[in-house]
Amino acid sequence: MNKPTLTFIGGGNMANSLIGGLIAKGYPADAITATDPLEANRQQLASTFGVQTSTDNMAAAAKAEVILLAVKPQVMKTVTETITGALGHRPLIISIAAGISMASLEQWLCADLPIVRCMPNTPSLVQTGAAGLFANGQVSDDQKQLTSDILDAVGTSCWLQTEAEIDAVTAVSGSGPAYYFLIMEIMQEIGEELGLSPEVSRQLTLQTALGAAKMAVSSNVDPAELRRRVSSPGGTTERAIEAFEAGDLKTLFREAMNSAVKRAAEMADELAN
Repeated sequence: MNKPTLTFIGGGNMANSLIGGLIAKGYPADAITATDPLEANRQQLASTFGVQTSTDNMAAAAKAEVILLAVKPQVMKTVTETITGALGHRPLIISIAAGISMASLEQWLCADLPIVRCMPNTPSLVQTGAAGLFANGQVSDDQKQLTSDILDAVGTSCWLQTEAEIDAVTAVSGSGPAYYFLIMEIMQEIGEELGLSPEVSRQLTLQTALGAAKMAVSSNVDPAELRRRVSSPGGTTERAIEAFEAGDLKTLFREAMNSAVKRAAEMADELAN
């Protein structure tokens, strides 16, 4: 069965990740085109994945059944203006730019187009990403499935019922990797304070984070139960958890994640104007 032709407008890290994931899962390279103003980016995409590259956004958009907008939010409006004249065939548009609202996309492109707004995260670069997806009313069930297939090439994706949930996704999985990196940073530093060498503390911290995540993903019980199973009564883990709770870690996380939601909404307003 023929695969839909894809055009990536923007050839940066996220485009590289998605193209690499698709190629690894058998998507034909000759069905993918990527545009980018930088010759180095185009050469890298062509040599690594064998996809077609171009500097002509309009020509690439005109032949695509699916267009993925993979540019920085600050230039999205300008970039969409370069392709609006090539969308008469009503391709599926997938935006992976943070902070650009559906209203802005519909205003800059066309409200009659099928558009999906996507919030991916940086672990997509190593095929372990998480993305939230929201579609406008023009997107068909088949196009939703196609969007899922594209994003699932680098991890997992979830469909959202309202656009407001995108801000929550931003707070949970969009910004979430940084929360875990911060925890790793702190654990490694304190491990060194407790007498471990930097190399040993780093190795143990990172492997523990990886192991905990793999256990949570593969288990049929929730993280709270997994935590209880590690926390033997009167033991070391229980004492550490009690210290976290005494410091009201949950409230601190709640404040941090609500701050991320608030900032996401602010950015959407700023970018729309």
